[in-house]
Order: sequence, then structure tokens, then C-alpha cells
Amino acid sequence: ANTSADAHPSPEAPVAALKDPKKILGDLQGKELEGVKYRHVLNGKSCPVILGEHVTAESGTGLVHTAPGHGAEDYDVGRKYGLETLSPVDGAGCFTEEAGEFAGQAIFEANPKIVQKLVELKALLSDPKAEISHSYPCCWRCKKPVIFRATPQWFIPMAVNDLRQKALVEVDKVRWIPKWGRDRIFGMLETRPDWCISRQRVWGVPIPVLYCEKCDTERIDPQLMERVAQAFEKEGADAWFAHGPEAFLEPGTKCAKCGGTSFRKEEDILDVWFDSGVSFAAVCEHRKHLQLPVDLYLEGSDQHRGWFHSSLLASVGTRDHAPYKAVLTHGFVVDGEGKKMSKSAGNYVPFDKVIKEQGAEIARLWVASSDYRDDIRASKEILDKLSDGYRKIRNTLRYALGNLADFDPAQDSVKVEELLPIDRWALARLNQFVAKVRKAYDDYEFHVVYHAALEFCAVDLSAVYFDVLKDRLYTAGTKSKARRSAQTVVHETLIALLQLLAPITSFTCDEAWGFLPHKKVDSVFLSGLPQAVTRPGDEKVLADFDQLLAVRSEVQKVLEVARRDKLIGSSLEAKVVLAPEGELKSFLEAHADELPSLFIASRVEIVATAPAGASRAEGQPMAVKIERAPGTKCPRCWNYSEAIAADAPVCPKCAEALKG
Repeated sequence: ANTSADAHPSPEAPVAALKDPKKILGDLQGKELEGVKYRHVLNGKSCPVILGEHVTAESGTGLVHTAPGHGAEDYDVGRKYGLETLSPVDGAGCFTEEAGEFAGQAIFEANPKIVQKLVELKALLSDPKAEISHSYPCCWRCKKPVIFRATPQWFIPMAVNDLRQKALVEVDKVRWIPKWGRDRIFGMLETRPDWCISRQRVWGVPIPVLYCEKCDTERIDPQLMERVAQAFEKEGADAWFAHGPEAFLEPGTKCAKCGGTSFRKEEDILDVWFDSGVSFAAVCEHRKHLQLPVDLYLEGSDQHRGWFHSSLLASVGTRDHAPYKAVLTHGFVVDGEGKKMSKSAGNYVPFDKVIKEQGAEIARLWVASSDYRDDIRASKEILDKLSDGYRKIRNTLRYALGNLADFDPAQDSVKVEELLPIDRWALARLNQFVAKVRKAYDDYEFHVVYHAALEFCAVDLSAVYFDVLKDRLYTAGTKSKARRSAQTVVHETLIALLQLLAPITSFTCDEAWGFLPHKKVDSVFLSGLPQAVTRPGDEKVLADFDQLLAVRSEVQKVLEVARRDKLIGSSLEAKVVLAPEGELKSFLEAHADELPSLFIASRVEIVATAPAGASRAEGQPMAVKIERAPGTKCPRCWNYSEAIAADAPVCPKCAEALKG
């Protein structure tokens, strides 16, 4: 099968004496040998020395035999030099007549005989019994040695109709997520060879081609393919294998070349990547509600070479455009330490068990919370942590629902400009949250959605807004503007949360939606997504509350010390004395009415000079002192008031609320 000897252009190779092969006469570079002829020792043919970059001088002689019919690199360099693609091995693994005296013998069984022949011809320099360590391809399943054999195949050429160039142009019209996906597939397309679409398998999607039994000419025409398609539609994929070739031909069909009337079917099947690559046509072109290109293809990173690749070529080659608008690539599932999962290693997470024990929402959250651009880790610890996060989100939804039972948004909503300051702040923060989540969805960054939602629920709502609202929601007049102001924002916040989280916590959000009073549609999935609305004054409200919440954080530190020192129990037992400096003093005085509820204290006093025993705030120019709040504890709101007496059993605020 060898038709030439191959040398690397650069490395020098030793030149031996003709009569004494062990005597070295000197060294030559490979390029100096190009075109030199030698005689094939077995068949006597004259063969050339050619050059190939794949040859190495690190081991062996620096010259390698070249068999274009039995290796990809040999085939490529053989085409460059116009060598014959000789493959004297048949489909049964036996030598053909081209192998001369070895014809009919199984190739591996003939090896010892070939070696003996070389010995007889005195063409073998080494000991034939010597063991030589050499890499060799073996079957991955049975581990036995294999050979490569050039056989006729069906190809889609990359140069015809500018398929390669058209595909490269389409790559840059597609949105690749992550962005490196573009460079990956672009590079593959730039250098890929023609696409071999035929495979030698027993069963699969057939290649609808017939051959003339007389002259072996292929018969390929639209009528033949249409008859095959009709047979598939009636009988299924086995139709090609169940019938003879005459079933797919008009009676009296003759070979266009020789006039023969006997045909045989192509036995090869289509590459399975061609099958998957044309799925866009099978799925979308026969369904009126679907259209091409589709919005998104998504799969693992290995599919840049697979499905993404074959789909692009099939669509560009037949429809002149990519089959997709965007392509998303994700990593693979690994254990908590980033190792590949396997049952034998004991690090496998059975998600059917996770769903039974922790619920489907946890499995969904695990997917949504992971940055899929890298491999996705899964372990009991990770899932338990997600369960904690899920409970925080669920409790936020429950709290909001629990405070809306008597709220009808059509009648009770308060206008934005009339909302109380902290409600106005919460609405502005909601707007920021909506904008962030909408962008994350648009960018397919689902982990950003989850983490933003968890932070919004745990920090902005639970730790600040809902904490401050408790007094107003529980003790203000049922229909008071103060309570309705809070309910207006709580209602809008709940609606937005349910709509934004429905894609990743579907069951929870639809369940909560079912308890929502005065809803306009029966399911959250019929309600759409909220839009981010920037309102006049948002920027100032957010800036003011950034400052107020920073002060609140410092006050809470001092309250915690007072609680630890047994000066107070609840923060409502405290009077907070603030001694701010400079601009902070005038700022806090302007917001003095909001401070008691913000600090959840019964009284807040702003003074010019820090009282004795005051603590210097670390992050703000002020001093803070905690004292016991004067007065009596109101049995209704638990705030301390000096106005409570025998004839006034509750504080003035509660007395006003009870009148309503």
C-alpha cells in the first residue's frame, strides 16, 4: 500500500552506504531528498521521496512510509503530490489482488509472512524477532489493533457554492453565549475538511441512491427521493430496508449511462450529525406556529463541533441562513469538588431522589442558580444551601400575601407622589430590581436572576422594608393612608416577584398567585413580565435612603451593644440620641419624622453635642447613645409613650387608629 517515503523538510537524516547499510556516509536535510526515487522492495515499483510536516526525526530514521489509502495524514500529503490512493485491503480485512502473492490473506495473519519475505530479500536491517515499542491504533471496545482504509464515501464539499464562506458570514450574525463560542465555531469552520456524511452501519437514515448493477453509475434524482420520502411517510424508517430497489423506481427505468435495468441500493447510512443537523426543518417547517430562524439552540460545549456545527452547515447550504438567532453553551454537571460524577465513585447526586425529598423547585433553583458557563457543581451541601435560600424567598411571598387580604388595588392604591418616603424608596428599589432581572433574562444569566432575587428578598425587603412596615401594617388604621401606602407597594412588589421568579420557581409562584386577591388572570403565566419604570425623583429618593440606611446600620450596632448590656430588651424600649456633625445633622433633621420607624425605636432625638457615654460611629460623622425610652409601653403597638394614662390606655397614635 506504500506509494512513497515521507521526510520532514528540515531535520537532517543520516545517509548510509549502499553496500554496507550500517556505514553512515553523512547527513542530508529532508528537502534535499524531495523527488529522489527509490524501488519498492516487494512490488518493484519506482516510488518518490516526498515532504510532510507531520514527520518527526525524534525517533526512527526520519523517513516514514506513506500509504495514502490508509491514513488521513498520508492521504493529505499524497493528494498534494498526486499519488495514487492505493488501498489493497477489502471490507473483510483481507488483501486484494493488488497485494500480489499475499492476496486473499487476512492482513494481520499475513504480517509474519511479509516480514519473512523482507528477510529473504535482505531488505530488513533489524532483527525480525526484536521487540519494538511503537504506538498503534486499537479498537476502543475490544482493544484489538485496527487499520484505516480509504473507501468511497459521500461528502458535502465546503468550497462548492461558497458553503464555508457563507457559514462564516452567518456565524457573525448569531448571538453566541458565552461570547467565546463564536471564536470556537468560527475557527472550526475555517479549517474543517469536506463533510463526510456517509457511515457504514447496519441501520439508520438511508442515503437514497441507487447504483446500476452493470456500470456502477449512481442514480440520484428528485423523483427517486420523493418516492423514498413517501414510503417513509407510509411505513416508517424501515421502508428503505424492507423493499428492493424496484419499489422506488418507475417501471422500465434504465441507467442513463449504459441502459441497464438492474439496480442495487446504497447500503451506507447518513451521519447521525446530519440527522440532527436538519432537525430545524423537521421541527419548524411543518408547524405554522414555529418559524425560522429559531430563537435559541442550547447544548453542552462539545456541540460546537456537533449539533451547532451540523445545523449551521445544513441550514446555510439549503436555506442560505443560520437556523438560529442565538446559541447558548453550558458546562457539564460535576460533584461539589468539581470532579466528574459516577456511581462507582459515590459522588453521584440522584435528582429523582432530590425531587422526592426536597421538591422540584430545589432542582429547578439548582439549575437556575448555577453559572452554566462553567461546569455545574452538585452536592447535598449545595442543595441544602439552596433550600435555605428558597425558604427565604417563599417566606417573603407569604408575608406579602398575608398583608394584602383586605387590599383591592383598584380602590385602595395610593398614588406614587403620595406614598410615604420609605414606600417611595421601596418602589424605586423594586424598579432597579426589575431592570436588573429583565436584563439578566435577556442575557440568559439565570444565576443573576436567582441571586438578585435572594438579595432583594433577604436584604431590601425582609431586613429593611418589611421590618420597618410591621408597625404600620399591624397598628395603623385599617383604611388609613399610611397602611394603604404600604399595601400599595407590597402589592406591586409581590406581583413583580411572582412574575419574575415564575420561570425558575414555577410551582411556587403559580401557587402564590392563586391566593392573590383581585387578580386579573388565573395564572401567573398569563400575566406577562413587569416593566422597569423610572419615575421622577427616584434618584434623590435612592440617594437619601442610601444615607439613611447607612446611619441605621451604625445605630443598630449600638442598639445591639445596649441589648447585650441588658439596658434594653427590644429596640422599642430604646430612645436613640444622635449627635451628627456638619451636613449630616441638617440631613437627619430633615428626615426626623422617619427615623423612629426606620430604627424601630420609640423615640429618636437629635442633639448638637454628643452626650456623655455616647459611642462614636465608625462609618458616619456622628455619635450615638442609647437610653431607656421614657413613658409607658403601649399594649397595642409596644412603643413607649409618655401620653399613656389611666384614661388613655394606649398611645395617641393607636388611639387615632382605633377611632377609624
